[in-house]
Amino acid sequence: MFTGIIEELGAVVSLRAEGNVARLAVQADKVRDDLRIGDSLAVNGVCLTVERIEPAQLKLSMMPETLKRTTLGTLHPGDKVNLERALRLDGRLGGHLVAGHVDGIGALLRVEGVGEERVMTFSLPAAIAPFIAPKGSIAVDGISLTVVDVAHERFSVSLIRHTLTVTTLAALTIGARVNLEADMIARYLGALLAHREQPEGLTFERLRELGF
Repeated sequence: MFTGIIEELGAVVSLRAEGNVARLAVQADKVRDDLRIGDSLAVNGVCLTVERIEPAQLKLSMMPETLKRTTLGTLHPGDKVNLERALRLDGRLGGHLVAGHVDGIGALLRVEGVGEERVMTFSLPAAIAPFIAPKGSIAVDGISLTVVDVAHERFSVSLIRHTLTVTTLAALTIGARVNLEADMIARYLGALLAHREQPEGLTFERLRELGF
């Protein structure tokens, strides 16, 4: 579990294929402090397992499903990536609960400047659109952001200078693809409501019929 508050900008050292697995090496400093082999690390919003810890470098693996559903397979040496260690229960929850399980991929459509902040508009896959609401939370490449507006298969977020400084968002160009994760509570609520609407599902009416 993560918070969407980026701890460090890492840099891709290498990405290579070994059979159907991709091996990713990332240069990192701060997040290495108390990491252990087997720990989870969010890389651009994708939860990966740390397999090796070397001086100034972390090595992780990605299965075909991860490569299929995220943008990590398109990384190149030198690319910056957002890094966050797993949430500690004795720490502050500064963003929102992020699982590191990507729901879909969006693309940057427009950037507008307003003083020191920027408003970015991204495309929104139809599959996750029902879970996105104005003033709600969304993770974009692992960054916890507040939705400004949602309309016509797109959404916008407002970014302050600090967010632009400590994440990869400032370097995005029009058309750049990003990993999107809907708010966890919205996702489960949507699944619950969808289940209640199924004729064969367990509904309040069905419970009454059974005598509850």
